[in-house]
This record gives sequence, C-alpha cells and structure tokens, in this order.
Amino acid sequence: MTTKVTALLFTIVVCFCSCSSTKKVSSDAQNEIVSAMNKSAEDWNKGDLDTFMSLYDSVATFMTPNGPIGILGMKENYQKAFFNGNMPKQNLRYEEMIVRPLGKNYALLTGKFVLYGNNLKERSGRYSLIFIHRKQGWKILHDHSS
Repeated sequence: MTTKVTALLFTIVVCFCSCSSTKKVSSDAQNEIVSAMNKSAEDWNKGDLDTFMSLYDSVATFMTPNGPIGILGMKENYQKAFFNGNMPKQNLRYEEMIVRPLGKNYALLTGKFVLYGNNLKERSGRYSLIFIHRKQGWKILHDHSS
C-alpha cells in the first residue's frame, strides 16, 4: 500500500471510531435521565410542582403554539392547566422513554406522557426533551410536548 492509501485508511478508521463512540449515551447517563424523569412524575403526583420543575434548567424553554416560553411561564401554565390548588388534576407517568446522544453533554429524550386518574378521561401525548449535563446532573434544556 502506498503511504497515501494507508493514511486515508487510518483517517477513516479514526473517524469511524470517534463517531461510533458518540452514538451511544452511556448506560449511566440513560439511567440517570430515566430515573430523573420517573422521580419528576412522583413529585408531580405528590403535588410538589416546585420539585417537579427542578428537573428543568434555569434557562429552559418550552415550545407553545405561540413560540417558546421560559421557566416561569412553564410553571404558570402547569399550575393553571393541570393543578387544582396544590394537587394535580390527574397523575402523571412516562412511557416509551428513549435516550439518544446529542454530543458529550447533551441528550435527546423522546417518549410518551400519560395523565390518568381522578375519574377523568386518560390523556396522553408525545414529548421531545433536550437534556444538558450540569454539575447538578441532567437538566431539561428544551421541552416540546404535545
């Protein structure tokens, strides 16, 4: 083989190896994100909206039909639309959670949310959440739920 061909093959192998290493979110990261989501559902179900909201990063956004809103708008929306005073109108659970990498400190979580109970019709929808890894752990940076 010529030096150019060897160099080209080496470059391809290095690129392949470095690309394939970013295709998986570590199992620790997957477990942390899924566990955090399940805990947030528990917090919701207990009526602890502040702790539920703590999974969101302080600069997080939520997509609405009118465009993105910030953390305060999110909390206001949850309180108005989904809570009766201090308790949720319905319980929350997450299903079909799939975590995908978006780089070293970012991940995409897709799945299904289900609102159920309290003699109300069960409602569900889909979500896409972009997570960022901070010192405090994985935090939601952007939420697009429908």
